[in-house]
Amino acid sequence: MTAQLTTLDNGLRVVTDSMETVETVALGAWVGVGTRHEDADQNGISHLLEHMAFKGTARRSASDIAAEIEAVGGHLNAYTSRETTAYYAKVLNEDVPLAVDLLSDILQHSTFDPQELERERSVILQEIGQALDQPEDVVFDAFQATAYPDQALGRPVLGQPEVIRSVSRQAIIDYMTARYRTSDIVLAAAGRISHDAFVSLVRDNFGELPTGHAPAAEPARYAGGEHRDVQDLEQVHLVLGFDGLSFHHPDFYALQVFSALYGGGMSSRLFQEVREKRGLVYTIYSFASGLSDSGILGVYAGTGEKEAEEVVRIVCGELAALDDTVSAAEVQRARAQLKASILMSRESTSARCEQAATQVQVFGRPLAVGEVVEKIEAVDTAKIRELAGRLASTQPTFAAIGPVGHIAPFEEIRERLRLAV
Repeated sequence: MTAQLTTLDNGLRVVTDSMETVETVALGAWVGVGTRHEDADQNGISHLLEHMAFKGTARRSASDIAAEIEAVGGHLNAYTSRETTAYYAKVLNEDVPLAVDLLSDILQHSTFDPQELERERSVILQEIGQALDQPEDVVFDAFQATAYPDQALGRPVLGQPEVIRSVSRQAIIDYMTARYRTSDIVLAAAGRISHDAFVSLVRDNFGELPTGHAPAAEPARYAGGEHRDVQDLEQVHLVLGFDGLSFHHPDFYALQVFSALYGGGMSSRLFQEVREKRGLVYTIYSFASGLSDSGILGVYAGTGEKEAEEVVRIVCGELAALDDTVSAAEVQRARAQLKASILMSRESTSARCEQAATQVQVFGRPLAVGEVVEKIEAVDTAKIRELAGRLASTQPTFAAIGPVGHIAPFEEIRERLRLAV
């Protein structure tokens, strides 16, 4: 195992994954805060804070930050998700000290300049507007809100426009102070990197963050149900999903294999039946997403108004059929697909950096790749049948936008799924 983990006295966890055959290093700070940690009147503050971190510090202007990283041919970026905000860079090995200095500066000394804040409000409102023009984005937000109603997990990562317009500079500073705590932050690096040298850099540069843990998020409460939004679109965009499994569930990797078999590739059941045999869609796929205490197994499809009902019927029918017809060859093919994806990602410094950081956040340690592969290889037909029955017995979540008038009522969709139990 090439990954090493050290916990500093202030609670920061530092993980590295050494790759001696490359010349670059991917590195970053993964903060355990995201949309699910926001109150309703804060929705979008995590994402706004991520943007504002790049807009100037006590030592650097926004243009200085961009110029310094690009002067060495590197890049610096960030993202916000439901449980995590990540700030990451990729540089040549000799420029790691600069990247660490930049990351520590934006996380400890951002000034949140009022003029920059007003500009960034406008930028994020444009980002929200762009997402609202993308029906694929809209249907996933509707799906999330229906799966997790009246809780932070159901709210959009980009936030609500009214919050973005009104949240104060001081509220952003207070949120960062309360949430960006050392014991909830992982510093990770992968590539041509010395663990001891990276630990020393982090220790020297990250000494001003508030210590301890931030308050825990409210537990996930999956509910399910339906959301239909009639719009004048060329296609129906739909997502049908189920209560899935958290990262900690012993069958988490089995569900990943299940998703690959069900709709994860060109040889999957849904792709073959819905697109190749019947020509009902251009895009259809399944996904199995995990959280620390919950998860979703879902299927997305974009299809025509008259074809939408048949697509939904097949998605339900293929789930029902898995209990009786899944073959050892299908399971082996899905295992190979998932295993190859994991092993191929090991060739990327960025992927390995993010994997190490996420594993430390979720499990408290980096996982050996052999440990993950062993769990994948253990999945058999009996487990796939068990998961098919489990999924079909839960309350589904159905979201659709577009010309949805031909799709069967929700209770009829539920009844089709009960046939799988």
